[in-house]
Amino acid sequence: MKTKISFLFFVFTLNLFSQNLEKDISEIFNDSDAAFILYDYNNQNFIKHNPERCAERFLPASTFKIPNSLIGLETGVIKDAEFVIPWDSSETWNPAWNKDHTLRSAIKYSVVPYYMELARRVGREKSQYYLNVFDYGNKTIGNIADFYWLDNSLRISADEQVLFIKKFYENKLPVLQRSIDVVKEIIIIDSTENYILRAKTGGGEKEDGNFIGWYVGYLETKSNIYLFALNVDAKTFEEMAPLRKELTIKVFKQLELIK
Repeated sequence: MKTKISFLFFVFTLNLFSQNLEKDISEIFNDSDAAFILYDYNNQNFIKHNPERCAERFLPASTFKIPNSLIGLETGVIKDAEFVIPWDSSETWNPAWNKDHTLRSAIKYSVVPYYMELARRVGREKSQYYLNVFDYGNKTIGNIADFYWLDNSLRISADEQVLFIKKFYENKLPVLQRSIDVVKEIIIIDSTENYILRAKTGGGEKEDGNFIGWYVGYLETKSNIYLFALNVDAKTFEEMAPLRKELTIKVFKQLELIK
């Protein structure tokens, strides 16, 4: 009950402050069916584009690699960032996947077979346990226990993604600090003298045949932290893939968070 009340207060606060800078970023999304949330950590303010869509749940796709990595580390299936799961010699559409991978390289190249094998080794029961204690979206695995984050069984909203990332950033998930530290280190996308961007992309096919893209994470500047979640629809994967980071970076620059 406490978690549910906290989430409701979080969403209420999000809605209360979401209009502050919405006009500043709305033009960025004029040609896109998208949702975006940015949380100003120090000031506890939100910017929110498309509130209705922000509350709508979609498959998390490879953004689930953040919690999935935590699950692998917590259960002991994965020992550390350099833990190798061998390629099973099955050819995939992505040549980068067709080799042995470590946890570090698997999250960098979004290697689906690595995480499918991880899920098989963890098992349905333990996976379900962590979905529950993380309070992750609808917490549903469905019929296929090694593909549920991609087959529209598991669903999560942009609102919920930001709440999860907030708990992850604050080290408030019920996992060991070591597990959180490993995952925080392997999701660094950019590191400069002015900021560090930690994030994960995701992309998959929705039940209506369109593709959804995600970009989820947090930006650390010298003076503040900004948690964010973006999702965007497109008719093809190729159309969707570049939009995720492009739109997010445009927002950061529009708000002068980065140059």
